[in-house]
Amino acid sequence: MFKDSIPGLDKLFKNDVERPKVVLVTGPPGSMKTTFCYTLMSNYLRDKNEFGLYSTLEETVDSHLQNMESVGVKLSMKMQVSDLTDLREIDQIDEVIGQEAQTDYVLFIEKMIQRFKRTHGNKFSIFVLDSLGALYSLMENVSDMRKKMFYFFKMLRDNNLTSFIIMERSITGESQLLGNEGFLADGILLLGLDRQRGKLVRFLQVEKMRAAEHSMERHAIEVGRSGIQLLGPIMSAP
Repeated sequence: MFKDSIPGLDKLFKNDVERPKVVLVTGPPGSMKTTFCYTLMSNYLRDKNEFGLYSTLEETVDSHLQNMESVGVKLSMKMQVSDLTDLREIDQIDEVIGQEAQTDYVLFIEKMIQRFKRTHGNKFSIFVLDSLGALYSLMENVSDMRKKMFYFFKMLRDNNLTSFIIMERSITGESQLLGNEGFLADGILLLGLDRQRGKLVRFLQVEKMRAAEHSMERHAIEVGRSGIQLLGPIMSAP
């Protein structure tokens, strides 16, 4: 189960997160959003007859894998990591009509998901997009973003996926929302930084999760040689 994929995550969830779901993973730089999602996917797939796709738009596959290896997170053989090069190859291989479609990275991601779905069927169960802000920066037209995100999230659910969408949020809590994604998503996980006794402590808080009973407390995150784990709840600094 997802709540068993990271040590201590079962302290936040009483029941599991069932697919299909679209979950925003938000937080400021340095809050371990990428590490959290990658660890979650890799550990979840370890003992499952399922497959996952991790799409990174912010770095190359090699750079991403090196960063994950440095914090002790191993690549599962049941997942594929893609980057912008893979999306551009889709543009070159598939016949795309119209100038707008040639720069529609949302369409490219959908095509990649459809290909993976054709290959693995319903065993393709988990998808991570890293990140939504990077996707926006690649799009030439960000008007009517709520409508675009509505259909993008609908596509993910229609493919029966549990999807984790990484999105930056400032240290003060301000997000990069352009299309009211928080209302459209099924869940919101906040990975943040809190000051405890003069030190910054990373934490995870479930702000929203439909059809799941969960804690609203902030739980401390620790990153060691064996990867990421959740500790007990923390008290916010006054």
